[in-house]
Amino acid sequence: MSGPAQKSCADAALQPIRRSEHEPLFAEPWEAQALALAVALQQGGCFTAVEWADALGAAIKRAQAAGDPDDGSTYYRHVLDALEHLMQEKQIASADLLAARKAAWVEAYERTPHGKPVEL
Repeated sequence: MSGPAQKSCADAALQPIRRSEHEPLFAEPWEAQALALAVALQQGGCFTAVEWADALGAAIKRAQAAGDPDDGSTYYRHVLDALEHLMQEKQIASADLLAARKAAWVEAYERTPHGKPVEL
């Protein structure tokens, strides 16, 4: 394909994917943040695009094997799972460090009044 048709396909590929016409791309801010973190780590040379794709694919397969509904609603949980596996595999963060950070976020979330931003 070449010419105008090729350009329109390329332009379409760069547009955000919407859940439906009137729904936002991300259901929650943490979804965008998780994906942005994956992109930043990849761009920073922590892992390659192939390693990211393999890790995300493996996370999805693990979830499906465990009974994930595979309807798209848990996609960003798979993103987090893939990030955690890569962080440990690449020795960027240990399982203990990740667990401690999660615990700190849970504690911060629980003590934060409704409607206020969560801060560590």
